[in-house]
Amino acid sequence: MTEFVLVAGAWLGSWAWDEVVPELRAAGHGTHPVTLTGLADKQGAPAGQQTHVQDIVDEVERHDLRDVVLVGHSYSGIPVGQAAERIGDRLARVVFVDSGVPTDGESFASAWWQGRETFEATIAGNDGFWAPLTAADYDGQGLTAEQIARIVGGSTPHPGATLTEPAVLTRPLGELPATYIKCLLDGPEPSDDVAELLTSKHWRLVEMDTGHWPMFSQPHELAQILHRSAVES
Repeated sequence: MTEFVLVAGAWLGSWAWDEVVPELRAAGHGTHPVTLTGLADKQGAPAGQQTHVQDIVDEVERHDLRDVVLVGHSYSGIPVGQAAERIGDRLARVVFVDSGVPTDGESFASAWWQGRETFEATIAGNDGFWAPLTAADYDGQGLTAEQIARIVGGSTPHPGATLTEPAVLTRPLGELPATYIKCLLDGPEPSDDVAELLTSKHWRLVEMDTGHWPMFSQPHELAQILHRSAVES
C-alpha cells in the first residue's frame, strides 16, 4: 500500500485535499494530508521554512510510513523537495503539483516574478505574513464561484519566514524519482528550473488542463494522476 503525504500550498491546510483523499483511499492507498505549522488550525504558531520541512518528515516518521509518495502543491513543493531526501528509503516518489522546487541556498522569494526584494517588502509590510488572495485573484483558473469561496473562506495568512529562508539540499534534486504536474491555465510551460530537472531520467511531466488549484477544480483527475504515480514507483 502506498502512503500519500499531501501538502497544500500557501494559505491552505490539510482540508484542501478533502475531495482527493476519498478517491485515493478507495484505490487502496493510505492518505496523510498535512497542515503545516502556522496555517489553518495551527495558525499562530511561529514557523520558518525548516519548520515546514520538519512537519513533513515528522508525519512520515511518526506513523512509520513506508513506500511514501510526497505530494507538494505550489509553495509546498519547496519543503516537500527537501523532506524527500531526508526520509531516505521510505520515499517511493515525489509529486510536485504546479509547484516551486527547492534550490540549495535559495528561497521561495528568490524566484518571485517581481524580484526578491519586492516580495520581502510585501511580507514586512503585512506584519511578517503573506496575505491570502482575494476572490478576484482566482479568475481564469478553472474554478467555480463555489470553489473560489471555499478556498478564500479557508485561507489563513502565510508565515513569511517560510518564504524567505533558504532551502537546504545535500544532493541534486534530479536524482529523486519525481513527477511534475503542470497546470496549463497557470502557464503553458514549466519554469526554467523545473524544465532543467525534467531532463533527468528520473523525472516525468504530466499536464492538466486546469488552473493552479487542481485539488479543487479537478480533484478526480488529480487523484487519478497521483494513483498512477504510485503504480509507477
